[in-house]
Amino acid sequence: LLGQILDQWFESEPLKATLATDAVIGAMASPHTPGSGYVLLHHVMGELEGQRGAWGYVAGGMGALSQAIARAAAARGAHIFAEKAVCHLLLGRDGRAQGVALQDGTEVRSKLVLSNASPQITFLELMPQEQLPKSFVQRIQQVDTRSPVTKINVAVDRLPSFLAAPNTHDGRPLPHHQCSIHLNCENTHLLHQAFTEATHGHPSSRPMIELCIPSALDPGLAPRGCHVVSLFTQYTPSVLAGGQPWDEQARNAYADTVFDCIEAYTPGFKASVIGRDILTPPDLERIFGLPGGNIFHGGMSLDQLYFARPAPSYSGYRSPVPGLYLCGSGAHPGGGVMGAAGRNAAQVALEDFRRL
Repeated sequence: LLGQILDQWFESEPLKATLATDAVIGAMASPHTPGSGYVLLHHVMGELEGQRGAWGYVAGGMGALSQAIARAAAARGAHIFAEKAVCHLLLGRDGRAQGVALQDGTEVRSKLVLSNASPQITFLELMPQEQLPKSFVQRIQQVDTRSPVTKINVAVDRLPSFLAAPNTHDGRPLPHHQCSIHLNCENTHLLHQAFTEATHGHPSSRPMIELCIPSALDPGLAPRGCHVVSLFTQYTPSVLAGGQPWDEQARNAYADTVFDCIEAYTPGFKASVIGRDILTPPDLERIFGLPGGNIFHGGMSLDQLYFARPAPSYSGYRSPVPGLYLCGSGAHPGGGVMGAAGRNAAQVALEDFRRL
């Protein structure tokens, strides 16, 4: 239990709750859920430019990272087809992966196929299930993909000024504007309470909010004097109580709750908003192909990690289909912007390719 670990090391409730957010981020879990301590470890085990456990903003926004990877691949001869949806996997008579078919009918042949789509899309949607062992299909169907996350992107016409640390007269970003700001995290009980509401199908009435202002460090993201604010919030259930849909009314009602909470910390925030984009779990699934809206392609619980990710006997990036490899967050070691699964999968695929 993360709560027990934090109690051993810290006395301050706000500090414990702030650290606890990284143990439940993206997880339908509370700080009191067994195994939650691993998620915290997962988020601090890496490093950035030699700083252990550090995180950073990507200059130009997260899309700039994808573009950098694309340029590096193209420089080495890769051909990239954007906006070309894959319809299904092409299999030979021997059951081996031979490429992919696109929705426009184009067939792309290949000796190896690497999928960074979720295991659910890769194995349950892009190929006939009779080509796979029944036990494997059952395992993929049973992966816990519950997600508590609603992401809200906000455009504001001025820098938020917090009651705890008001802005200076010149309106320049202060050190805290350049960090991750955690709201509604005064104690771990608040997080547990927010989680409990979601387990009953109700969006949290006092949600956990992680607020970042990337334009405080990267002014090019917004016009002069304006800013973009990224809100990572939870807990919101994928399926609302009583089967209610996540329609515009439900979306806006939850966003209003979030904004009311922010307003209590930084008066004037609501009046500064010029636009907002609300992405609930079903939106994250529909737009980005995240099963259940889960940002990690599946829960990071101990029963779905290491040798069991995505399934026992298939944690080494190979799949039951020869020539098909899994290289996304649904493979070991799981989610996060680190590329470890892709790098490991590429090494395994190259090893097999040399044998071919």
